[in-house]
Amino acid sequence: MDTIERTAQVNDGITARIGAFLERREALKDSDRYFYLQPTTGPTNHRVTMADGRDMVQLASYSYLGLIGHPRIDAASKAAIDTYGTGAGGVRLLTGTTDLHEQLEARIATFAGREDACVYSSGYVTNIAIITGLTGPGDLILMDKLDHASIVDGALLSGAKWKTYRHNDMDHLEKLLSQAAGNYNTVLVVADSVFSMDGDVMDLPRTHALCREYGARLMVDEAHSVGSLGATGHGIEEHFDMVGSIDLKMGTLSKSIPSIGGYLAGSREMVDYQRHMSRPFIFSAALPPAQTAAAIEAFNVIDDEPERVAQLHRVTARYSEGLRAQGWNTMDSTTCVVPVLVGEESKTMDLTRMLFDRGIFVCPIVHPAVPRGMDRLRTCLMATHTDADIDQALDAFAEAGAHLGLI
Repeated sequence: MDTIERTAQVNDGITARIGAFLERREALKDSDRYFYLQPTTGPTNHRVTMADGRDMVQLASYSYLGLIGHPRIDAASKAAIDTYGTGAGGVRLLTGTTDLHEQLEARIATFAGREDACVYSSGYVTNIAIITGLTGPGDLILMDKLDHASIVDGALLSGAKWKTYRHNDMDHLEKLLSQAAGNYNTVLVVADSVFSMDGDVMDLPRTHALCREYGARLMVDEAHSVGSLGATGHGIEEHFDMVGSIDLKMGTLSKSIPSIGGYLAGSREMVDYQRHMSRPFIFSAALPPAQTAAAIEAFNVIDDEPERVAQLHRVTARYSEGLRAQGWNTMDSTTCVVPVLVGEESKTMDLTRMLFDRGIFVCPIVHPAVPRGMDRLRTCLMATHTDADIDQALDAFAEAGAHLGLI
């Protein structure tokens, strides 16, 4: 087979996959059931303005503390542009490091209770950077079955052997750890703190104990727990009163922190090693000054305004209890990520349509993002949601659910 024939075969396969996707997407659009890439205008907060002018309750944002548009954060970002311009001009290792980047890393380290921190260009890249930088052939990675895709991709790219344990099943994790004992250079256990599709929390006490018993390192993805867990929003260690129990703390700067990027917080030696050895750090441009300054000030605001965390917890409880009282299945969620399990894709899309028509911005989550039969809406609460917002959302769920025979 010559090169032209091989290329034609590859293109035929690509064309078929693209065609199948486009056919499905057009069918959803034709039935007015396509809810992705919805354009909005202005800042995203507890309410959002759609490009067509509709005002809607926002139940799909990760901005859990409602810090987008906070005047202190905006002012810090604008001042950074005035001082540094709009870009860093290179990768951190060579020309892209500014004193702002060093200030941000020091601020993260203090917030996380660690010696040092290293900032990356996105949360997705951060997980890949940590896992590929610290593991390779001869190592084993053990992941919760529901860990984020970036953790899975990091494991695949690392060259290490990897296995998954059943979701939050500590007996299964212990079995895998006992089988691995003495057979690998390093065993790395990786788990989400808050699972982004289900809204439940990892079993940190048992996971930590098992890692110590079997000599494994523990890495935790705090993307959805910083700002949302713990009395002051400091995350999973504060939530369980286990400060210092995690070896590698990963976090993002694009959820409760209204910026972009991700970070590793840990020992000084570990972090410095990653600055010089993790490819995503070496070969990715530095965060822009405006986003760096915004992240610094956001951490300051979280510490200065702990009432936001308390309000988030109050809003979450009122909303979740209201849904359950109506008869909705919110699964095992105990956090501000509240899934509403429907089970069938068509009914999930119908429910989304009715909620949109009633002024509620929600996101349908269907296969392959979740297993078939586990289709759902994933709703997210914010500290800035008002009682009127929650009432409007609950009324819409009640009306739509009754109409569709779901409750």
